[in-house]
Amino acid sequence: MRWIFRIAGALVIAILFGVIGLLLLPDERIVRIATEQIESRTGRELTVSGDVSLSFWPVLGVTTGPVTLGNAEWAGPEPMLSASGLSIGVSASDLLTGAVRVTGIVARDPILRLQTAPDGRANWVFDAAPSQANATAVEVTTNDQDRETPIALDLLELRNGTLIYIEGGAAPVTVSGLDLDLAWPDPTGPATIKAALRPVGEEIVLNAEFSDPAGLIQGAVSPVSIDVKMPSGTIAFEGRVNTAGELAGRADLSSENIGAGFAALGLPAIELPAGWGPAVRVVADVTHTADGRLSLRELRSELGQNRLNGVVDVVLGDVPQVTAKLSADVLTFPASPAGSAGGGAGAAPGVAGDGWSRDPIDASALALVNASVRLTAQGIKTPDLTVGKTRLLLEIDRARAVLHLEDVSVFDGQLLGQLVANNRNGLSVGGTLTAADIDILQIQRDLLGMERIRGKAGGELQFLGVGQSVDAIMRSLSGKGALRMGRGVILGLDLDRLMRGDTSSGGTTVFDSLGASFTMSEGNVFNDDLLLQLSNYRADGKGRIGLGARDIDYTFTPIALRARGGQGLSLPIRIRGPWGSPRIWADLEAAAKANADAKLEELEDEAKARLTRKLAEELDVEIKENQDAEEILKDKLEDEVKDQLFKLLGRN
Repeated sequence: MRWIFRIAGALVIAILFGVIGLLLLPDERIVRIATEQIESRTGRELTVSGDVSLSFWPVLGVTTGPVTLGNAEWAGPEPMLSASGLSIGVSASDLLTGAVRVTGIVARDPILRLQTAPDGRANWVFDAAPSQANATAVEVTTNDQDRETPIALDLLELRNGTLIYIEGGAAPVTVSGLDLDLAWPDPTGPATIKAALRPVGEEIVLNAEFSDPAGLIQGAVSPVSIDVKMPSGTIAFEGRVNTAGELAGRADLSSENIGAGFAALGLPAIELPAGWGPAVRVVADVTHTADGRLSLRELRSELGQNRLNGVVDVVLGDVPQVTAKLSADVLTFPASPAGSAGGGAGAAPGVAGDGWSRDPIDASALALVNASVRLTAQGIKTPDLTVGKTRLLLEIDRARAVLHLEDVSVFDGQLLGQLVANNRNGLSVGGTLTAADIDILQIQRDLLGMERIRGKAGGELQFLGVGQSVDAIMRSLSGKGALRMGRGVILGLDLDRLMRGDTSSGGTTVFDSLGASFTMSEGNVFNDDLLLQLSNYRADGKGRIGLGARDIDYTFTPIALRARGGQGLSLPIRIRGPWGSPRIWADLEAAAKANADAKLEELEDEAKARLTRKLAEELDVEIKENQDAEEILKDKLEDEVKDQLFKLLGRN
């Protein structure tokens, strides 16, 4: 028992001597040790002002007044780090062995300025990195005795801090309410960082571990593991980084609500198309170079109900340049709740009851990026349109976007060409399209809200529209095109019944072929050469179709080819009114006039034939077909005059 008490007594005495040694250590001495430690690691001047006092809580050490850590020479006069005060803690147990170990430095209300220069330099890359000698100890000489005192820094804490980030001379980005813990107990070993920031109130927590922080400070590459927890999701990264901003590794972003994630970061709200959020998952091999080039390889993304895979390259700048090659299964764009209101019965999808939407179109996003994006998809579904296998190329250059339709299966046919949206000086849209085997009924039903013609069609279209709303664009359309159809059906019109005098609506007409060319001007389609071929009929057409006003004024003239002994009988049909409910009727007055003119022409032809025969008999000449009787009579009279003159002159 006596040995136990002796050992315990020795320990108590040792502890008392350690505490007394700490108390006898001058406050300024502890501050100078920590200052030398920091300056040796950073190569920057550390200034401590105000009172310095010994403290026991919350740390064993000293407390200082305001402090500043100098910035890089090129970064301006503001210090890289300033704080209202520091608390510097030391290890009492290490004091018993004669060492001074800085267990923690706590900065109160710090302001940390992180800055990069246009040439890529960063102010957190220090000019003087620790040597191998001072990586484990700093030589300190006291007035009492000369000996080496090993120094180590276990923890740096920033509380209620403000982070100011300035990249390449751009406007600063400020984040307040920052708490940060840097633990680096072994200068030759790993370091961990834990940070909590609250840009708009909700906490975002970052945890990072650097395997080789000493090498990282010297400009080498260090393996790193980063995990960020946000209110709506997480971001993880495993790879390698250096202080020049270069990195390579695997990134994984997962969010249940990407809009809430952006809001938690204090960024402007992001609005994804319906069906493309709010849940988002993106996994990729990420590489970023010092010159601002970002590449994503082995990209797999889950955006709402859609999946995209591929590669993406981005050159960062004032206007980023994006190059991507993506593939997908069927991409879905369901109707948004806000877009479900609107047109009444009979209106085309997305159209107000009295016409096209007059809501302003904001095309400013075309100026945010330059891009070349190639997409291959098994299909695209929207509330108004279903597209089959698709191969597209989207090119954006200075607010002008060109969508190349390299191979698009739509309306059971194929569509090729390009569509253009130009917002460089006001919004304009245009395109050149070639279609083959297109289901006309689907086009009318899905895009125009009507059903009038059924069949497969091909053709060409060139168009241009200008305006800041769908209504303005549709009313400004100009261009030209042609339409060709094989066998088809006209719905709501029975030519057989109309030709028999029944003018009631309804029924159908089956035709063998249809062809027409057209021009467009000020939102109207003009056509004057429509030709419709049926087994017993031929039909001509001409008139106007109002794309802007959504109306029609068209005359459709079927001709009964076998009527009147094969002479034909025509019956003009007028179609006039709005698309949803046009009036269709037979123009009997025009029909009577047309057929009367035909009868009169027939009578005139018969009279001419009789006159020609009589004239031939009287003049005793042969009149061939297509010869002009007047010319023959003139020639006959000339011959008679010549004969009489010869007789008068005595000639035979």
